[in-house]
Amino acid sequence: MNPDLMLDDFNLGLCQFLDASPTPFHAVEMMKAKLIQHNYKPLDERDSWGTLSAGRYFVTRNDSSIVAFNLPNQDLAEIGFRMVGAHTDSPCLQVKPQPETCSHSLWQLGVEVYGGALLNPWFDRDLSMAGRVSYVDSDDQIQHTLINFKKPLAVIPSLAIHLDRDVNQSRSVNPQLHLPPIIFQGIDDQKFNFRELLRDQVLIDYPDCNITKVLDYEISLYDTQPAALTGLNKDFISSARLDNLLSCYVGLNALIHDDEHVANLLICTDHEEVGSMSTSGAQGSLLESVLMRLCSDIEQHHRMIQRSIMISADNAHAIHPNFADKHDAEHGPKLNHGPVIKTNANQRYATNSETSAFFRQLCQQLDVPVQDFVVRTDMACGSTIGPLTASALGVRTLDIGVPTFAMHSIRELAGSQDAYLLNKVLTRFYSNS
Repeated sequence: MNPDLMLDDFNLGLCQFLDASPTPFHAVEMMKAKLIQHNYKPLDERDSWGTLSAGRYFVTRNDSSIVAFNLPNQDLAEIGFRMVGAHTDSPCLQVKPQPETCSHSLWQLGVEVYGGALLNPWFDRDLSMAGRVSYVDSDDQIQHTLINFKKPLAVIPSLAIHLDRDVNQSRSVNPQLHLPPIIFQGIDDQKFNFRELLRDQVLIDYPDCNITKVLDYEISLYDTQPAALTGLNKDFISSARLDNLLSCYVGLNALIHDDEHVANLLICTDHEEVGSMSTSGAQGSLLESVLMRLCSDIEQHHRMIQRSIMISADNAHAIHPNFADKHDAEHGPKLNHGPVIKTNANQRYATNSETSAFFRQLCQQLDVPVQDFVVRTDMACGSTIGPLTASALGVRTLDIGVPTFAMHSIRELAGSQDAYLLNKVLTRFYSNS
């Protein structure tokens, strides 16, 4: 770990990363820039890699998932990889393909809920839009680019309490009827084309772009309120997308300060919040494909996998002071009390006694406190990319994370010390000590 990287500097970098990454596409773009800055070389899955020389490399898929790795001058079958996995996506609202609607002179956008989002916190927020746009240029070629409006340009107003007196007792949200955001006021017979709005924004972001027509897009809405250190003593980090860009940032920061003599790998995949079943998700072939290309001999490959270990890093549920009964009393992680080992007897998490012991020892070596999370026995347990990776590769895996509140809300809360503590542990994990 960089000895000059202090807690405040670390959290500042984390907040900047969160603000600059409103979508998985932007998160991967930020990660690519950081890797290139630290001498990682880009690879293309369409090219022949041959036998790579020792060095640092990265490869992306769909511009929303990334694998970065350090390749030492050693036999991979003898040492295996030390791997960290996280995901780049977060629950949000995505704009539909034909979104334009006008009601009572107010123009709105049809949206679809991505993932298991908490919906009520989306009301009365200053929303912007960002994502990927596919367009035709003046040479009739299809191109792709990222855009970010940055400014507030949409809002989903709440219904006044005077019109719904029982709102504080119960109000359900109908996603089709209640979530379309208002973007401007016009007249009923006015023409508005969302693709033209995107084309204009592409030209603003890239003045030299020779775009002629937007064909398609993947555009998400996001809260424009920036990430912040909050609390009387700045005990907390509040932000959108802490689940799971916090883990992406921690994993990336640990990797770029790793030991060049160790085979280390970071994978951050898309679509975890919707099941990971996609070409760029954890149920896709990305990680397996990269590992096969680095060690293609079947016998040697299996030896490499059995000498490898994966840490799946995804946020954990901190014990909420107002809802403490939602936790098992003996397994309620606290903010700013260190990373959490997540365990589930039904294999919703991939942790076992071997892998958890390994992680505990890492923490003990650094005097970093470690906590445990087990869901209440009478409640359903979520899952992560950990079991998917473990079952697909046969690699030893454990699930850990930073404790948070309001997971899947438009704004989540974590302790201001926990990401820094996890960074210390993952940096040790990536070292040869």
